Amino acid sequence: MRGEPVWCHRPYPLPRSLVRVMAAAAAVEAAAPMGALWGLVHDFVVGQQEGPADQVAADVKSGNYTVLQVVEALGSSLENPEPRTRARGIQLLSQVLLHCHTLLLEKEVVHLILFYENRLKDHHLVIPSVLQGLKALSLCVALPPGLAVSVLKAIFQEVHVQSLPQVDRHTVYNIITNFMRTREEELKSLGADFTFGFIQVMDGEKDPRNLLVAFRIVHDLISRDYSLGPFVEELFEVTSCYFPIDFTPPPNDPHGIQREDLILSLRAVLASTPRFAEFLLPLLIEKVDSEVLSAKLDSLQTLNACCAVYGQKELKDFLPSLWASIRRESSQRRTILEMLLGFLKLQQKWSYEDKDQRPLNGFKDQLCSLVFMALTDPSTQLQLVGIRTLTVLGAQPDLLSSEDLELAVGHLYRLSFLKEDSQSWVAALEASGTLAALYPVAFSSHLVPKLAEELRVGESNLTNGDEPTQCSRHLCCLQALSAVSTHPSIVKETLPLLLQHLWQVNRGNMVAQSSDVIAVCQSLRQMAEKCQQDPESCWYFHQTAIPCLLALAVQASMPEKEPSVLRKVLLEDEVLAAMVSVIGTATTHLSPELAAQSVTYIVPLFLDGNVSFLPENSFPSRFQPFQDGSSGQRRLIALLMAFVCSLPRNVEIPQLNQLMRELLELSCCHSCPFSSTAAAKCFAGLLNKHPAGQQLDEFLQLAVDKVEAGLGSGPCRSQAFTLLLWVTKALVLRYHPLSSCLTARLMGLLSDPELGPAAADGFSLLMSDCTDVLTRAGHAEVRIMFRQRFFTDNVPALVQGFHAAPQDVKPNYLKGLSHVLNRLPKPVLLPELPTLLSLLLEALSCPDCVVQLSTLSCLQPLLLEAPQVMSLHVDTLVTKFLNLSSSPSMAVRIAALQCMHALTRLPTPVLLPYKPQVIRALAKPLDDKKRLVRKEAVSARGEWFLLGSPGS
Repeated sequence: MRGEPVWCHRPYPLPRSLVRVMAAAAAVEAAAPMGALWGLVHDFVVGQQEGPADQVAADVKSGNYTVLQVVEALGSSLENPEPRTRARGIQLLSQVLLHCHTLLLEKEVVHLILFYENRLKDHHLVIPSVLQGLKALSLCVALPPGLAVSVLKAIFQEVHVQSLPQVDRHTVYNIITNFMRTREEELKSLGADFTFGFIQVMDGEKDPRNLLVAFRIVHDLISRDYSLGPFVEELFEVTSCYFPIDFTPPPNDPHGIQREDLILSLRAVLASTPRFAEFLLPLLIEKVDSEVLSAKLDSLQTLNACCAVYGQKELKDFLPSLWASIRRESSQRRTILEMLLGFLKLQQKWSYEDKDQRPLNGFKDQLCSLVFMALTDPSTQLQLVGIRTLTVLGAQPDLLSSEDLELAVGHLYRLSFLKEDSQSWVAALEASGTLAALYPVAFSSHLVPKLAEELRVGESNLTNGDEPTQCSRHLCCLQALSAVSTHPSIVKETLPLLLQHLWQVNRGNMVAQSSDVIAVCQSLRQMAEKCQQDPESCWYFHQTAIPCLLALAVQASMPEKEPSVLRKVLLEDEVLAAMVSVIGTATTHLSPELAAQSVTYIVPLFLDGNVSFLPENSFPSRFQPFQDGSSGQRRLIALLMAFVCSLPRNVEIPQLNQLMRELLELSCCHSCPFSSTAAAKCFAGLLNKHPAGQQLDEFLQLAVDKVEAGLGSGPCRSQAFTLLLWVTKALVLRYHPLSSCLTARLMGLLSDPELGPAAADGFSLLMSDCTDVLTRAGHAEVRIMFRQRFFTDNVPALVQGFHAAPQDVKPNYLKGLSHVLNRLPKPVLLPELPTLLSLLLEALSCPDCVVQLSTLSCLQPLLLEAPQVMSLHVDTLVTKFLNLSSSPSMAVRIAALQCMHALTRLPTPVLLPYKPQVIRALAKPLDDKKRLVRKEAVSARGEWFLLGSPGS
């Protein structure tokens, strides 16, 4: 039994007794003279002025007075026989507690709650102020165990909530919400009594502001597994009585509550538990048959939401009635289809021993008819739901007939040639891939031949010159071929079609551009990704596609008497990069045994010119990319890189010593930068995977010697720097000891007049993930914390170097630092932010757009994650961001505006002095010529407009 003070049980507790009890509990001495406080209390209680309450709360918060002194000053008002005077006294105390509840000690909270609980029995004029005080105390961190239950029991027992005004009912809901958020286990100890108490509180609620909170409480009761006991039906009744929602917000409603808000909140409650099914489903069936269109729509959408929660047991008794009601509708097709989709997904989880027991079998024809109707509808949204429903139908075993599948394939074929990148086009391709894996025969029979014919027609049109519409269909056809390549038997049909198409380009039978070849390579890469899931398909793709691509590239690299424009296309940087992507993707998932077979053919091709394994290998001259090869042949080292740098680490590479020396030599050749860079990357990729030992040390020494020789005066400085950069990255990723020496060498180049800017950009490469070499997917050794370690080892030296560097070199250090920080995980950066922020702010003044963009990208998340630190520099941030919002670079303008948006997350009092200036300045980018800039300006300016407004 709690020791409750005597004053808790008096009709009007003596304030001095309260002071004595609280003073004994808190042992707090007077903090300031009481004269001014007495005056403020008198003005509030007797003079009916509102201002003094805010002043008293501010004085308590600042430490001028304590809560005890406020209670003492309230004195006679708390024991006054006049209810209005008592109410004013408690109102003042409650307002102080709302502002200062974090300052209360545990014993103070105990006695205040006892006092307020007792006041719930007071005159009805006092109750609103009592509830405000309890709301403040429900927020206290120092609330002892058991008091949350005590408060709610008192409210349930003493207060008839629905007789209170709206604002006071809202206060009760807030008290319950606060306790559910912080005292969940205590409330659950009440069992079903808590649920019943809340039902009494909510029963009869009509105000939409309160209903939104009440619906959320009911949802939490269910989702957080509070005990409903025998009150499931009562809880359903107290909420379902509002279904369907009939609410029209008044004009100029300041609260902004829309009918849709209430609908979604109530729907979340009704669909939150299968225990409502026996009560809800009959109600929904009744409303589906209603003459009111909005009720039909709401019922169907609620039924759709229920499908994700209800099980076979809850639904089976109602399925005939539901289906009968749905079949009578010919309106709201999308909603009905979405609801059916939910049912189908749910039905997938049910198991049936007997095929004839499956409930879909009896409705299959009607379902297919509805889906096919949706697929032919001009509405994109209806098409999307139809595509999703078709995919789920297709996943039902033995449901669709061969005729159904033929119709489905026909619809998907048609949708695959809609406008490229449209939602329906993307969805149709995804569905084709999913269903082709399940029904390969149907797609081989009905889709692949159509795509082959479409590809042939496209080749014919390209031969006669580009036509935009035909080119678009041609690209769609390429995408569709890769999309359906999800089954080994289909891959064996689609891959030869794509490769044959490339041979047509090479033979000069089409007026081809680099974009045509790149499109084919992108489709091949997507096909290779799909083949990774199946070892048989992966090996088939690898041994079929890679020799073909290599043969095409070798043929294009051969010298000709009359240079061909078509063959030059195959040697362009972008085309070779596309081929690299295909070869790398086709190699990464090979088993070590199969990869070992492949490597014995491909490495000798580049070292010895052995072309025997290539198709159509009758070339006019030898292929010698390393030995006096032409520039075209050297460019193909990129394809070698794609292959050997994607192999599993335990695959032995033949002639490795010779290969590494050849790559090293070519990496510093200045005649073809593309080839030298590819060689440097290939060398680095092999270094990264090579096991530690004498041979690795020898390769590293050769590389260091080559770099130092090249970095001296001469034509190969740029190539030697590129080699240094890639070797450094290879070693940084695997924590090799030599990486620190090479990083220091790179840092030293920041002061180099010629290579300084490139060295600064090099830090971006060191910290970024690559796509073609040194990737985890390509089996590179990438330590998980390499960025954190690089930061710890090198940023202090970068900062020191910046301070010591001449003025004209400082931007290089800032750029390098910005690149490192921008790619560092934010939890690592936050503790170091106070020491580094001044340098980041200085980087914003650097004229280099790359530095500006990198720094803005680094600062934007920090504004969200470290607002207190960033607030100290708000003046500088506002000035610099606004200046950069007028940058010549569109990317910088967008990033600066995003940072202006993020600034609104800083404490409002810090920002308010800048609000007028910012709103005026952000009017300019509203007229920017670029739509994306205007969009960011509207978003940022809107947030600044709302700054400081109620509820923002």
